[in-house]
Amino acid sequence: MTVAQNILLILHFIGLASLLGGVIVQIRTSPRVINRAIMDGALLQLITGILLVGVIEMQKGTEGADIPNNSVIGIKFVVLLIITGLAFVNRSKEQISTAVWAAIGLLTLFNIVIAVVPGAVQGG
Repeated sequence: MTVAQNILLILHFIGLASLLGGVIVQIRTSPRVINRAIMDGALLQLITGILLVGVIEMQKGTEGADIPNNSVIGIKFVVLLIITGLAFVNRSKEQISTAVWAAIGLLTLFNIVIAVVPGAVQGG
């Protein structure tokens, strides 16, 4: 792996930690809001995810290069767009519904599962 790819992957994990942490910290709080951790984590994940795919695609054909699973990438991208959209639309509200909060948390967990568990997506 290249240095750029490693740095992007680390930043992608930091975005994940921020996003999931922003959700988890509100388990027992009221009112629930879109905090900076959720918004910044979703944006960091989105940006670094796109850049990671670009770096990996540029390495295709070289020996030892990762072969990305495009179905997993596509699903993760769509799910992250939904998470980011929910966060963006609700970012200035004084309170979000439990349904929106739970959707962001569950979609984040879903993205983790399809990234980590082999075969979670057909062809993976």
